[in-house]
Amino acid sequence: MSDAVETDVDVDVDVDVVEDAVPESGFEPDPDGPVFEAADRRARIVADGEGVRLSLDEESCDFRWDEIGAVETASGRFGKRFTVTVHTPDRRWYPIEIEAPARGHIAEWESQLDAVLDAYFDDDAKAG
Repeated sequence: MSDAVETDVDVDVDVDVVEDAVPESGFEPDPDGPVFEAADRRARIVADGEGVRLSLDEESCDFRWDEIGAVETASGRFGKRFTVTVHTPDRRWYPIEIEAPARGHIAEWESQLDAVLDAYFDDDAKAG
């Protein structure tokens, strides 16, 4: 025979609804939108609805789309290096160089980054 123990427990839980923060620009990134990501053993670049993040070793910098004046890409004629430079409106620039596993990745990276820039970067607003 087992002795059952009954307890009455009052649980009073207050649930606060926390809304997601929307940036000052009022732009809310599309979670299903395009994302570009490339990395090698030292460097990494991620571009998505939130902006562009550059990392080299232990250092990193984040740029929201409203902080970017231009994004420039370059690749070596014969090498496997892909360079992305983020330009800010105050005439500063931040380059990062990534070594591709194969030369063919550079063209793929270019098209993926172009898709992200087309989706999120409003260069018309920067010109005005």
